[in-house]
Amino acid sequence: MNLNTVTKIRRPGSLDEIGSWRPSYAWLAGGTWLFSEPQIATDTLIDLDSLGWTPLTATPDGLEIAATCRVADLHAFKGPPEWKAVPLFRDCIDAFLMSFKIWNAATIGGNIVMSLPAGAMISLTAALEGVCTLWPRDGAPRTVPIVDFVTGNHRNVLQPGELLRSIHLPATALAKRYAMRQMSLTRLGQSAALIVATVDDDGRDFLLTITASTPRPIHLRFERIPTAAELRHAIDERLPADGYFQDVHGSAAYKQHVTAYFAEQIRAELA
Repeated sequence: MNLNTVTKIRRPGSLDEIGSWRPSYAWLAGGTWLFSEPQIATDTLIDLDSLGWTPLTATPDGLEIAATCRVADLHAFKGPPEWKAVPLFRDCIDAFLMSFKIWNAATIGGNIVMSLPAGAMISLTAALEGVCTLWPRDGAPRTVPIVDFVTGNHRNVLQPGELLRSIHLPATALAKRYAMRQMSLTRLGQSAALIVATVDDDGRDFLLTITASTPRPIHLRFERIPTAAELRHAIDERLPADGYFQDVHGSAAYKQHVTAYFAEQIRAELA
């Protein structure tokens, strides 16, 4: 879509060139949502590609994912053999509802910042205990766990002009075993539930991540793999019937049922 309200595109070499933030500014990364509908309050786009951030940086501490990393780049990432959870990258990306154009343009940061319940990169990075680095317009960078970054449907902790710089996935999470389940009402539809659990090889530190069926990601952590009754009790205690996200992709009651059903399948698989 042509954005006929936009009169200027800035391509800074550093963020110092931007100066004071105005409400009519917008960060531009992949632009797959930005160009999908009119942006009548925006007159200036600030292209993040000009900053030249390295998409993926693997270190012994984990994987640093630049906010401008393309979905296709993350899908192609292999990683060292001890990072057993890396195939989850492709599993979550394959759950995306997207065309080949979006596949090659959409960014990891863009999907997270949209903060939709069915954001597959939110599911991925929350399940792998990701931590965001945020750059305020004024002040020192701050870090926020992904599970706390998204606060609701299309809501997050970003302040005006604040920028998501990167997401760090710790090596300890990448080294875990995992299991995932995803459900859509239609074959290529938006996720009604996307549930992931990770666990150490010895069965300790079991982490269940619930997304898509809830307005924001939910973590349930256990010292060891729980029993079926323990897991169901924890889900019901954390998520009452009105804690599920209802939309055209599934009723709250349906999403509640699917969440519990998949959580038990995952628990049994990892046990």
